[in-house]
Amino acid sequence: MVSSWLLCNNSQSQKPFLGRRHALLRGAAPLQGLGLGVWELGATGGLAESSVHRALYAFGMKTLFEEIKASIKNNYNQDRSFWRPVLPWGGVFTIKAGRKAVSCTPLYVEINLKNTCTIDGFLMLLYVILHENENFPRELSLHLGREFVDCFLYLMDSYSFTTVKLLWIWDKMEKQQYKSEVHKASLIIDLFGNEHDNFTKNLENLMSTIQESYCSNWRCPTRVQEDQQRTININPPQEIPHGNLIRLAVDELFCSKIELCEEQGCGGLREFSQRVFCHGAPPFVVLNMQHWKSEDLAYVPYYLDLSDHKYLLEGATLFNKEEHHYSAAFQIDGYWMHYDGLRNVNLILLNKPPEFLLLSSLVYIRATEK
Repeated sequence: MVSSWLLCNNSQSQKPFLGRRHALLRGAAPLQGLGLGVWELGATGGLAESSVHRALYAFGMKTLFEEIKASIKNNYNQDRSFWRPVLPWGGVFTIKAGRKAVSCTPLYVEINLKNTCTIDGFLMLLYVILHENENFPRELSLHLGREFVDCFLYLMDSYSFTTVKLLWIWDKMEKQQYKSEVHKASLIIDLFGNEHDNFTKNLENLMSTIQESYCSNWRCPTRVQEDQQRTININPPQEIPHGNLIRLAVDELFCSKIELCEEQGCGGLREFSQRVFCHGAPPFVVLNMQHWKSEDLAYVPYYLDLSDHKYLLEGATLFNKEEHHYSAAFQIDGYWMHYDGLRNVNLILLNKPPEFLLLSSLVYIRATEK
């Protein structure tokens, strides 16, 4: 049964609550043709232990991540082809309404996704990150919700790519962040825009940071200030110094410093404390690099020190300015792969960085404490 909300374009509804998502996913049957529903709920409300792997192995299937690692390991002569598809651009979700489904106007029986590259690369990176460390799913559940993380992994593991995009759209994005319209019998959702608006800004308070500053002048009108940010925007230096530009720009944002107070008529010295994460060091961080020029990015640091924690380079998202199209690159077991769901449904092993692409973001994961 599909709830009536699925068949209506309700302009009054805001961010959908979990019950709506459950209604969609229970009727979605992401393992098409296998007769398996999405949810196998345990008493605690999460996915029952090992339900994903039981369902997949019952049909002789591996998870997507296992298939990718097997592709890297088992190929020879540098011919590493990835035989399982990954997230394709766009997507079509067919609503299989049962007899008891309540119809209303306008009616649609299909959801058509367009311009999904603004979330595709990050969804692929998120999937890889969640498999990098056994503790990361639990940590991210504190920010994104346990049900979301469980369901996200289930859908990606079982190749339910359109459904996982709908999960992100309806559970994490606000209605005003995308365009939607009903055309004939299809609901069209268009995600054209900026990937940082569609993904990074929707990571709740995962990367929230705060920095305090104090002016030496007791008469300063704003002697004590706090600067809180939900995302990490790395701006290129105004003057190009020698050295690692990215690391210098990151230090400029995170490290303590003393500068002249900019309040009019003050003349005091303003001391900035070290910028710290509001909710502890997150499992991963996304550095917004969209204002950088390609010539300033000749060297990308393999690791960064952020608020007394070491982070290792895991991947990046890339931008084709002429086509306004995003793709991604990430590493697994030391091998770098390029993901572009518009041009190829399979991953491509990288021997060199993709050409004619600008860097949109850098993604670092927290190093494991020894």
